Amino acid sequence: MSERYVTLAEVKRLLLEESDKRELLTSQKAALDHAQAVSYLSVEDTQSIVEEVSKLDKVTDRIAIKIADILPKYPNDVRAIFYKERVELTADDIQEILDIVAKYIEHEN
Repeated sequence: MSERYVTLAEVKRLLLEESDKRELLTSQKAALDHAQAVSYLSVEDTQSIVEEVSKLDKVTDRIAIKIADILPKYPNDVRAIFYKERVELTADDIQEILDIVAKYIEHEN
């Protein structure tokens, strides 16, 4: 079995598919409730965000998923995502991330 990071949109889709087949465990129901409450972009849009931000030098797979889940709107949001990373972000790096996310948030509205 392999492991990979997944977005909340993917978690929501996977748990909804599984709930059609069987009764979910309590922890799975809680995860589904959380995913439904905070994830409003489609799986395709979140994947597009992950792919676009992953092309940036300073963004790892884990951070790309966080960006797609949190959908930062302000520079401080981006800084908070990178807080524990040993990466120095420039203002241009931050703006590039915000511009990518904004495309999909505006697309959804």
